[in-house]
Amino acid sequence: MNWKFLIAIIGSAVICGQTSTIAQPAAITWDRWRPLVGHWQAAGKGTPGEGEGGFSFAFDLQNKVLVRKNHTDYPAAEGRPAFSHDDLMVVYADEAAHTFRADYFDNEGHVIRYTAGFSPDGRTVTFVSDPAPSQPSFRLTYVSNPDDTLGIKFEIAPPNAPDKFKTYLEGSARKR
Repeated sequence: MNWKFLIAIIGSAVICGQTSTIAQPAAITWDRWRPLVGHWQAAGKGTPGEGEGGFSFAFDLQNKVLVRKNHTDYPAAEGRPAFSHDDLMVVYADEAAHTFRADYFDNEGHVIRYTAGFSPDGRTVTFVSDPAPSQPSFRLTYVSNPDDTLGIKFEIAPPNAPDKFKTYLEGSARKR
């Protein structure tokens, strides 16, 4: 009888273990990111002026990260010399938080840590910077348009009003 009881307990433990495994949240998938993958031609305007360039999104590290590389040229304007802006952003799955994160770096020395999320319809992905004391907040948004272009908006909020975003630049991109 003791053996039957022990077998029943072991059987229950196995079944409970399988149930708790099934109840775990599903792994994060990269499916929603796939429409962004490729090379894009872009143009935009804003506080730095009007610029043209391009960017790419590509999976790397055996599809564990998504890397965005960007280059934009700004012509001379209003007494300011021409200049270029380059940046790199690495998007990765934060399995513990069950979300996507991104780290941004540019040639001006900026580093921004983002959390990324999609709209319910999957057409919009928004990157919102992590709060940092006495620092502005940043929001970068990509919108997939019906004409196969991307709308792009980069916004900044002052340190004392982190939810009061104002457009710094915006533009559009078309896949090459």
